[in-house]
Amino acid sequence: MALRRTPPGLDGPDPLARALREAQYLADEGLATAAFLALALGKPLLLEGAPGVGKTEAAKALASVLGRELVRLQCYEGIDAAAALYEWNFPRQMLAIRQAGEDYVNLYADEYLIARPLLMALEAPRDRVLLIDEIDRADHEFEAFLLEFLSDFTISIPERGTIRASEPPVVILTSNRTRELHEALRRRCVYHWIGYPDPALETEIVMMRASSVARDTAARVVAAVNGLRAEPLAKPPGVAETVEWAEAATLLNAQGVPWPRAFARAIGVALKDQDDLEWAAPRIDALLGGAAA
Repeated sequence: MALRRTPPGLDGPDPLARALREAQYLADEGLATAAFLALALGKPLLLEGAPGVGKTEAAKALASVLGRELVRLQCYEGIDAAAALYEWNFPRQMLAIRQAGEDYVNLYADEYLIARPLLMALEAPRDRVLLIDEIDRADHEFEAFLLEFLSDFTISIPERGTIRASEPPVVILTSNRTRELHEALRRRCVYHWIGYPDPALETEIVMMRASSVARDTAARVVAAVNGLRAEPLAKPPGVAETVEWAEAATLLNAQGVPWPRAFARAIGVALKDQDDLEWAAPRIDALLGGAAA
């Protein structure tokens, strides 16, 4: 099987993991391997996992490592092909007609074409990474449309003809698994499940992204967050919330709020649901294992 040439210095999972670390993203062996294989094989990378585990951040870090612009298609219920492909700037076309009078005007020139993420990726596949975010939020019809797009990387514009990518662009899809994706789409991708990081890794993530936080504070917050995730909360805190909680508690402590009160008062950056907050309020001290140093 012919392999796509990977960028210099990224010729294996370990070099890619090191490059991602330099881009402020800690990837475990499984994710680094899946990302490397997707690049080397020229296949889309499908990342699944609970909200907040770092799927979108992984795509951003990979684009940074590759030195490419990240083009993001945010999926939602009811999204259609036009929102993903292109549209014509109708107001500008009408203005051009009025200004031209009886003169000819090409209403389908580049200046009237509004490129959406899929077309943007096709136009510059070597300069962009296409992120199709939360594909599970779209309906089955749009998923089928994406499958066709990922098969040949072409777009047909009736007024312009067919646009084909000079090479397959780097594509990353994410899913929170609110519904099952079609098997045909899964088969086309390199797949990786991103779970919550283990406590040691999550502590390292906090230390990397929040340099003002003491390691003891980071470890206590990570332990508390893992306790919260074990409960049937409506919206369990993700990795970003762990970092923000540690930062917020440290900030309050610097303003004179003592431990562990600083943790309790900053809980609103970790939990974003009223029922979850009411459940956690009387249990904060126990989750934190007592007062922080």
